Amino acid sequence: MSDMKKKNSKTKYAKSGPLLLIAAPGIIYLLINNYIPMFGIFLAFKKFSYKKGVWGSPWNGFDNFKFLFQTKDALIMTRNTILYNLAFIVIGTIIAITIAIFLNALGDSIRTKFFQSALLLPNLMSWVIIAYMVFAFLNSDSGFINNTILKALGKKEIAWYMESKYWPFILTFVQMWKNAGYQSIIYLAAIAGIDKSVYEAASLDGASKVQQIFRITLPMLKPTVIILTLMAVGRIFFSDFGLFYQVPMNSGAVYSTTQTIDTYVYRGLMELNDVGMSAAAGLFQSLLGFIIVVSANALVRKIDSDNALF
Repeated sequence: MSDMKKKNSKTKYAKSGPLLLIAAPGIIYLLINNYIPMFGIFLAFKKFSYKKGVWGSPWNGFDNFKFLFQTKDALIMTRNTILYNLAFIVIGTIIAITIAIFLNALGDSIRTKFFQSALLLPNLMSWVIIAYMVFAFLNSDSGFINNTILKALGKKEIAWYMESKYWPFILTFVQMWKNAGYQSIIYLAAIAGIDKSVYEAASLDGASKVQQIFRITLPMLKPTVIILTLMAVGRIFFSDFGLFYQVPMNSGAVYSTTQTIDTYVYRGLMELNDVGMSAAAGLFQSLLGFIIVVSANALVRKIDSDNALF
């Protein structure tokens, strides 16, 4: 019996060995980038000193967390972070699903491949490049919008980087332009996995394309939408640093609508160089994200247990 167990275990390892080897780079990356840094959580409760080091620095309780709350900007940056992420989740999901449905309707053709590549390209660009592309449109002196569109309409020039009221729309548009194409690929893959015989049966019953979308495609996409939404909700207290720092060109005049928790902490640390405050901000965001994900998943499990994430 022991020989049989050894033989079975060897066979099991022989089958799983190549798969583990393929997954090894990703596992190593997760360990180095995500799990090993977790040992630094205690820095959030220390007054870190480069001279004394990690272990020699004194403990200071929750003093580092006061940095996030004892400021007049605390409410503004928290509000901006949450509202922007909510808008990105809702609007991004709608646009991504719409793009995926249109691409699926085109079928497997050369133009479909072209559109997929064109939509994916912005996601591969760095925020620095995108920031200067936006600057080319919004620059007060030589920007395309001021010198072409507004001039043709007989409107006055707008100092985009001095007017905070425009930036919620600008940032949302730029975010959608950059990421909607990538998100649509996920939904396109989910649509491709739907049994084609269901559409054929609906077509024979006289269902139009619009009816097929609302009665078949969207209901079948519900599990994918829920999973991606739960994952996005987990990062609702995190913001895309490049979007909120690079795209507005770090303009102080628009901080009221571009300031988020991440950019505020970065600007504060550039002046104070306090590692403990940075660790406290990261721990605060992670804990709140964890609580929200667990709560949202519990709500989904209560309503529709089959589509819960865990």
